[in-house]
This record gives sequence, C-alpha cells and structure tokens, in this order.
Amino acid sequence: MTNTDELTLGAEFPQATFEDWRKLVDGVLKGAPFEKLVSKTSDELRIDPIYRRAKGAAPVAGRAAAAPWQIMQRIDHPDAKAANAQALHDLENGATGLTLVFAGANGAHGFGLDPSADAIAQILDGIYLDAGIGIELQIGPQSRMAAVHVAEYIKGKGIDPAACDIRFGLDPLGSCAVWGSSPYSWEEIATAVTSAIKGLAAMGFKGPLAVADGRVIHDAGGSEVQELAFVLACGVAYLRAIEQSGLALEDVQGMVYARLSADADQFLTLAKFRALRLLWARIEQACGLTPKPLVVAADTAWRMLTQRDANVNMLRATMATFSAGLGGANAITVLPHTLALGLPDPFARRIARNTQLVLLEESNLAKVSDPAAGSGGIETLTQQLCEAAWSLFQEIEKAGGIFAALEQSLIQKKVAATRAVREANIAKRKDVLTGASEFPNLHEAEIAVLDEVPVVLPPYGEAKFKFDPLAPLRLATPFEALRDKSDEKLKTSGARPKIFLANLGTPADFTARATFAKSFFETGGIEAIDMQGFADPAALATAFKTSGAAIACLCSSGKVYAEHAAAAAKALQAAGAKHIYLAGRPGEQEAALRSAGVGDFIFAGGDALAVLQEAWRRMEGT
Repeated sequence: MTNTDELTLGAEFPQATFEDWRKLVDGVLKGAPFEKLVSKTSDELRIDPIYRRAKGAAPVAGRAAAAPWQIMQRIDHPDAKAANAQALHDLENGATGLTLVFAGANGAHGFGLDPSADAIAQILDGIYLDAGIGIELQIGPQSRMAAVHVAEYIKGKGIDPAACDIRFGLDPLGSCAVWGSSPYSWEEIATAVTSAIKGLAAMGFKGPLAVADGRVIHDAGGSEVQELAFVLACGVAYLRAIEQSGLALEDVQGMVYARLSADADQFLTLAKFRALRLLWARIEQACGLTPKPLVVAADTAWRMLTQRDANVNMLRATMATFSAGLGGANAITVLPHTLALGLPDPFARRIARNTQLVLLEESNLAKVSDPAAGSGGIETLTQQLCEAAWSLFQEIEKAGGIFAALEQSLIQKKVAATRAVREANIAKRKDVLTGASEFPNLHEAEIAVLDEVPVVLPPYGEAKFKFDPLAPLRLATPFEALRDKSDEKLKTSGARPKIFLANLGTPADFTARATFAKSFFETGGIEAIDMQGFADPAALATAFKTSGAAIACLCSSGKVYAEHAAAAAKALQAAGAKHIYLAGRPGEQEAALRSAGVGDFIFAGGDALAVLQEAWRRMEGT
C-alpha cells in the first residue's frame, strides 16, 4: 500500500446528495407542502430542516485557540463570612473565577452580597486576586459603590491592579431598564459612569469596566435579536460617553464587555454568541478601529428555571453551558438548579460548578475553536441574527440611543409582543417546561435550600424619568401558581383537588388519552383518579361518587366515544359532576356531546393553562 492509497469509510456506498434526501422526504410528506418542516424563531427567522455545508466560512474570533472559558461561581450569600467560605471552597474545588452578585443587582433574584467596604473586605479575605482568578461584579443602584470598595481593597492590600482580572460590571442603563425609572438623565448617568471608569482606569485597572447586559431582555421574555440589539446599543452608548470625556478611542476599546443569557435552545444560543462577536467587530470597524475579540460573559438563563422538578434545571443548564462554551463565551456562570426556590445549598452549588468542569475536563469542549464554523444551519442562523439585530440597533440609534428608546418604550413594546407569544406557547404547551407544564410529579420530594430570608432594599432615588420596566420573569410561574394552590389545599384539608378519569372501554381504547389527561390536569395540581375501563354508565356513576372528585374527564378512542360517551356524560352529570371534560378533539360529535353534558375538550395544542385556571374556579365555586 502506498501513501497515495485512500481508505474512504463507506466507499462502496453511493454518495448521498441533498436531492436524494428531498426525494425521501417528499415520499413521507405524501403531497403535503415541504414548508411543514420549516420552523420559525421568536424573531420569525426561518429554520430549515436541512442545510448544505457553508462554503468558505471562517471561524469567528473569540477565546484564544484551545483556551478554556472561565468557570465562574456565583457568590450571593447575604452574610459576608458565609460568602467568603463559599468563595474559598469553590476556588479550591475547580472554579477559576467568582461572580460577586450584590443585593439589588440585575440577576440578584432576591439575595445578594452586602456592598459595604467592611463586608467586601471580609468576602475577599484569603483570595489571591492577582493569581489569575477571574472576578466579575454584578451591581445595582443600591450597590453602585461596591466597585469602588473592591478597587480600594485591592490598593489597600498592595496588589497591583493591572495583575487582577476584574470585570467591574458598571451598568446603569441595565438597571434603568429593569427598574423602569431613573433619578438622573442620560447626560447625568453618562457623566457619572465615565467618572467611575476613568477613576478605575487611573488606579491601574485594565478592565473591562462597563457591561452591556443582554440578560435584561432575555429575563423579560424577549428574543435573541432584541437581546443582541440591546447589547449593541448599550455598548455604543458607553463607548460614546467614555470617548466624549477625552479618552482616545483606542484606549476605550477594551473598557466595555458584554453579558448574554444562555438557555437550553442550543442552536439559537450558539448562533447568538457568534453573532454578537461579528456585530461588535462591525461596530469597531465603523469607529475606525481594528477589531479585537469582545469579552463575552454568559449566565445560564433565569427564565427557564422551574421550581417544580427542579432537578431538570441541571439538564437545562448543561445544554446552555454547552452552547455558550461552543459559541465562544469567555466566562460562564451557571445558576444553581434550586435558585428559583431560594438561596442554593452546597449540593446545588457543587452541581453548578461541576457542570462546567465535566464539559471542559472530560468532554474537552474548548479544544476546538468555533466548532460550528462551516455548519450550514448555524452559519445561516448566525447571519440572520446579525442582519435582524443590526436593523433593530439602527432603529434604536435613530430614536436617539438606548436611553431615549427606553423612554419611548420602543424596546419594551417589542419585548412585550414577543413575551406574549412566548407565554401563549407555554400555556398551550407548544413550548414544554418539563416538570412544570408537562410530565408533572405531584409527589416529588421537597428540595433543600438555605434558610435565608430574601433581601429587601429601599427604592433608589426619586424616579424623575419613568418608563415601562423590563421586569424579569420565569416562564413556569403560571403553572407553578396552580401547583402552589394545590399544595396549600393538601396542607390545610389533607387532600388535593381531584378529577375522575372516566375511562371507557378496554385499556387499548383509553390508555393513551387517560395518560394525556392525567399529565394535563396534574400540571395544574389537580390529582387524577385513574381507574379501569367502564362499559356500564351506572357503574361509572358509582365509581365517580366514591372517588371524592368534583369534576370528571372522559377518556377513550373516537370509536368508543361515538357509542358510549353521551350516555357516560349523562351518568356523570346525574352523579353530581360539576363539570365534564373529554380528552380529544370532538369533531362532528361536538354538538351531541355538549348536549349530553360535556363542557370542554382537552387536546394537544389547546390552551391548557386557561382550562386549568377555569377548572380551579369551578371547583372553588368562584
């Protein structure tokens, strides 16, 4: 065998082509339009079912080649001594950086560090800040002095500021957007943030110092395009303010960094991080600068966390970390899987840290720079995000910049429209939140969190400038509210509200729809009483009476419904059922079934949340 011989795996098979694939797909579609396989993002960006390889694509410049991202661990315990113990433990066990979340910061979610100088000194005690440890500050209006106190602590310890890797996280625009108000005009804000940045730079800190935080949009239910445009607009606003203070644009270039949310949609998250780098490079070119890779930090998404079946949050965080890491994030902070329940305990914190360690040390995700380069689907999605985000960024600029756009509610209206569609899809269970809107477990064990009371902060300053706030949300909250009511009823009365599954015929007839109905109602905390199939209406009525349920749901096949559903509904109504549901679409039988007593029909794609909320009102007699 010579060196010119080729051994091609599967060479004996003919090469598959795009056209071959299309022929097979058309055969399966059986005349249905190919567009049925095309999906859309929340920004109406098209996602095809298959793509050709993108020719001539180059990797997007991000982290240094084969360099790992920083494994950031969230430090947010209100007690400074406890926070210090957490920080030291995390650094000893694999974390390479600390995200210091101060009370009142965007993303604090009810807790956070004490921003006083004494507390900061205690929090940082024993941490070698000049030993390559990454530090990121997340601060809000009430904790705005935390950056100064951290800087003064470092100087007081005789540490060279230039040897420290600190992202100070100054972001008054993000705070204004979340709070929906500001005591100051943009001109006053720009002066204050510029003064702080120049002061830190004069002390020798290399930055970056100010952050354009896309979590503001993501947490409020916005889209990827809206998040990217918001980051661009905030970043440009900070650059302008700093430059106008007299610093050279070349010196300003590295003073701003970005923060994005990473969620469980792996392809959109990956493409979003790639798109931001391309967009920022375009801004630098427009400023006459030679592009340098933007520092991009990532937080796993708050809005995807659930309180119910919270262990599933570990899987969501893993997907988010995977996507942000492959998308080129410089640093990733994983929100502990129990954060929506309270202040996480050591186990939840360890899982958050080890999620990244496993992906880096065992899966070696950082060994290849921009592995998505050349992928037809990811390249196309990246380009679509770039074009749409740039267009929205230009719209914000035409409105007078980010602060003016907030005053005009330009951004908030777009986010509200996207959030409404997203919430509707959650309500209809088109977008599934496992454990909350689908596959519930009414008997799940209670998950431990630390016994810490949330931090309550006074308002910051007089709200002279007011606009619609971009308040954070969790998508599972409406379903969880019903589960909370169910838990309270169990606690006070010893039993949850119940629905009787009126299974008709044999298991082959009713099992599929009974399984669907059980999951459907238990997502709302209504316990399903599931029994064998019934053929006799009288026996069905007797079983319903003894079940203790107030409502019932007929479950069977279309054929059995046609023969027995009307009689069964009448029997249930006579037995005292407050309301009768039927699992499945009614079709031509709807009029007959309604006249027999069926009140509602439950099926995939229907508004599950509305049906469940109405069921609660009926059971409560309101």
